[in-house]
Amino acid sequence: MTRIAQNRSRLALGAAGLLILGAAVGVAVVRVLPAGETSPAAQAPERRVLYWYDPMAPDRHFDAPGKSPFMDMPLVPRYADEAEAGQQAGVRIDPALTQALGARYAVVQRGVLAGDLTVPAVVDFNQRDVAVVQARAGGFVQRVYGRAPGDVIAAGAPLADLLVPEWGGAQAEYLAVRSAGDERLAQAARQRLLLLGMPEALVSAVERSGRPRTTVTVTSPSGGVIRTLSVRAGMTVAQGQTLAEVNGLSTVWVNAAVPEAQASRLRVGQAVEVAFAGFPGERFSGRLGALLPEVSGDSRTLTARVELANRGGRLRPGMFGQVVFGGGTEETLLVPSEAVIRTGTRTLVMLAEADGRYRAAEVRIGREAGGQTQILQGLAEDERVVASGQFLIDSEASLSGVAVRPLSGSPAPPRPAQASGHAGHGGAH
Repeated sequence: MTRIAQNRSRLALGAAGLLILGAAVGVAVVRVLPAGETSPAAQAPERRVLYWYDPMAPDRHFDAPGKSPFMDMPLVPRYADEAEAGQQAGVRIDPALTQALGARYAVVQRGVLAGDLTVPAVVDFNQRDVAVVQARAGGFVQRVYGRAPGDVIAAGAPLADLLVPEWGGAQAEYLAVRSAGDERLAQAARQRLLLLGMPEALVSAVERSGRPRTTVTVTSPSGGVIRTLSVRAGMTVAQGQTLAEVNGLSTVWVNAAVPEAQASRLRVGQAVEVAFAGFPGERFSGRLGALLPEVSGDSRTLTARVELANRGGRLRPGMFGQVVFGGGTEETLLVPSEAVIRTGTRTLVMLAEADGRYRAAEVRIGREAGGQTQILQGLAEDERVVASGQFLIDSEASLSGVAVRPLSGSPAPPRPAQASGHAGHGGAH
């Protein structure tokens, strides 16, 4: 028993020694840490998770982590400190996630935006060069000359012969007065023939022959193409009835479809060039004659009318071409056109800031050419914008209520999380 008691005493003394040694080591460790420095556990406090969400459907929240029911990808946590910081400095998105989605960036830089505007066009008749052929008196069609709509005729080409019975009596009276030798009465009778609608050439023919002529040949007053022809052999015509319409071809109109957003650049009288597929490598020069006020409801375009000389009748109505409105070049701030987000009420771009943060900035844009858009207000040179993948960042910014940087460039005041600071659309922009 004595030996057992001695062993127990030795064990108790050893345990006590170990406790004293451990306490000493602990004290030594505490003393080794510099003053003011905390342990790693104190340095990295646990972040509070508000909810989990699917980046492809950020409006749906989940109470626990796991797989997304919409996409085959893990849910992403939304931390409380991120929501609070987002009100001040934008929204933060994991760089690995944006890289996986193929987000690309661009730098706002000053460059030259081409000033030329090229739009499609079609050749049309010059509606100011139209001649209407009418019957000057009632009569009967005795002969037609085999014309048809679409025929190209010269000035003075015959169209039909008309028999006008009422002209016979007036011509006989004029010949009788003329043979009597009374000059004043003869002039009055001659003037009466002209007032009845007889052409000067017909009156002169009556004077030369000394016999009445009741048949008159109706001719085209100008050269061009017959647009309409409504005279046939044997028909009766009334005074003032339209027999034909002839459209001249010496000049043509080229009607160009200009997008309404670009119409403000054009000025009546400016020089233009027109190219046609039928004449490769050749340019036709002209000037903008008119910018019609009506906007096409389907294509949202205005019609710009250019009048071109048509030497040799080479330009035919219905031909397609391209009109180039020269505007020179202009140096300005540029961003890729795909970086611009149009919400319907304003125009935005997503700024890529430091530490993987993003925020929306309102901009005022100008012209667009060659995949570049002119920035008139809202951005500064060398700022970074998101050129692709905006649908994710736009949705995140809308979800977090991130305030949009206004056009003035000063940060907007922070808004509560439930307020809608930025309403975006998740489709392709």
